[in-house]
Amino acid sequence: QVQLVESGGGLVQAGGSLRLSCAASGSTFITKPMGWFRQAPGKWREFVAGITRRGGSTYYADSVKGRFTISRDSAENTVYLQMNSLKPEDTALYYCAAAIVPGPTSRYEDYIYWGQGTQVTVSS
Repeated sequence: QVQLVESGGGLVQAGGSLRLSCAASGSTFITKPMGWFRQAPGKWREFVAGITRRGGSTYYADSVKGRFTISRDSAENTVYLQMNSLKPEDTALYYCAAAIVPGPTSRYEDYIYWGQGTQVTVSS
């Protein structure tokens, strides 16, 4: 069992930066690929970024490549999402999630543990 708690969201102007954190509990954290998703009002939840179990590989949605960076600290049981050059279209509720498949995945169906989300609002 894994429990996830996100933090770090807030209101920022376009072009600004935020760093989201996801604190995980449970000894199986280090065995799971992790991901960040987001959901804007009236839209489907979409994949943003993912990282493999040991952090050796990262992968991103095209819309955030070059601006967002995912990382993990297994000693602290924490996953981060550094978001730079934020745009108004990045406004959404951001969720941290843990996958059940061993490899990298951007599929919503592969993630079974979810946090409650943290709100990111980017003003123009």
